[in-house]
Amino acid sequence: MICFYIESYGCSTNLSESEVMAGLLEQYEFKQVENAEDAYLLIVNVCTVKGDYGAIKHVKVLHEQFPHKKIVVSGCLTKEVVKEVKQICGDASFISTHNIKEIVSVVEETINDNPVEVLTYNADVKINLPRVRKNKIISIIPILSGCNGSCSYCSVHKVKGKLVSYPIEDIVSEARRAIIKGCKEIWITSQDNACYGLDNNENKLVELLNQILKIVGNFRVRLGMMNPNNVLPIMDDLIKVYTHEKMFKFLHLPLQSGDDGILKKMKRDYMTGEFKKVIENFRDKIPEITIATDIIIGFPSESRNQFSNTVDLIKWINPDVLHISRFRARENTLAKKMDEQIESAEAKNRSALITSIFHNIAYMRNERWYNWKGTVIVDEQGINGTWVARNYAYKPIVLEGNYELGQKVDIKISKITKFDLRA
Repeated sequence: MICFYIESYGCSTNLSESEVMAGLLEQYEFKQVENAEDAYLLIVNVCTVKGDYGAIKHVKVLHEQFPHKKIVVSGCLTKEVVKEVKQICGDASFISTHNIKEIVSVVEETINDNPVEVLTYNADVKINLPRVRKNKIISIIPILSGCNGSCSYCSVHKVKGKLVSYPIEDIVSEARRAIIKGCKEIWITSQDNACYGLDNNENKLVELLNQILKIVGNFRVRLGMMNPNNVLPIMDDLIKVYTHEKMFKFLHLPLQSGDDGILKKMKRDYMTGEFKKVIENFRDKIPEITIATDIIIGFPSESRNQFSNTVDLIKWINPDVLHISRFRARENTLAKKMDEQIESAEAKNRSALITSIFHNIAYMRNERWYNWKGTVIVDEQGINGTWVARNYAYKPIVLEGNYELGQKVDIKISKITKFDLRA
């Protein structure tokens, strides 16, 4: 039995595809192992959402550590990544995000010293497939592929292709099967969940969520990232869905910039006022909701005043979670061709400033939960013998003691940090 090891990077969709590739391989009597040194073949499932450099570095590090092992590189692959990896590891095979159903044949060719490239585009529905879950109580379900955006800095939509929404009945079937198998959390994921159905000119996200929430069982649903411009038309109905007891009160709404001029250059299809409208309405109806957002620091031509607008808006939002990225020009994007690229040192200083501000915000947001009592779900093993649980607002809560994944625990918050709650 040939052993393989998968190393995954990037979003939850990437993790889901790693689980599917593992499931397909184990059907053909390959065996997944937990450590790269125990494997005959290494699969590196890379992410290029923040540029190609990170993806290439991951492969290089693993190849230098295990130079004699076979390697398959998968994920959102650009031509540049494939070219660079070939120079690092000439006998690597490649399989794109669109072709994960072919992983068995790619692995078989690779272990027989015949490296291959399976990089064609197709619109396969990548759910209801064999799967080996990284976490036995979490079901990650992609609901679409691609997106309907055209952000000037993004190369991923060029890789993912056009928007293709998966059938509602297939998604509900996957969720039902996962719940029967004991999953306690259903993660709805994609490039932009709020554009579900728009490839057929009708937003179907609310209908999809309502059908999932009707499934009998003890579980919660976490809805992943949504772009503000696609949330606005369905906002009122979506808020009603969020009030359901099975919905995690968690909203991931990327901002990217707090300045309207920069948003226009980014081609984000919304202005700061529209973003604020969504936040205001969700917080009005669900005050305790956890807000996560993303920003890009140092976009071309971003002045210090424009950066200050982003700082001011972050202070207004008071997010619980903030993902900060320094701009990195990506091949074949409009942003790479823009004048007035911001110097790396300046972007680094801006990033440090907003990180410091956010840490203060995060601590104050977490203070609101001090002495809170309630029921949580243990969904992750932590470090140093701890466990991580989530409450109804998807707040991370660190527990000490003997627990099991999926266990419900009644707790009281006794300590807070800027990163989590302690109980």
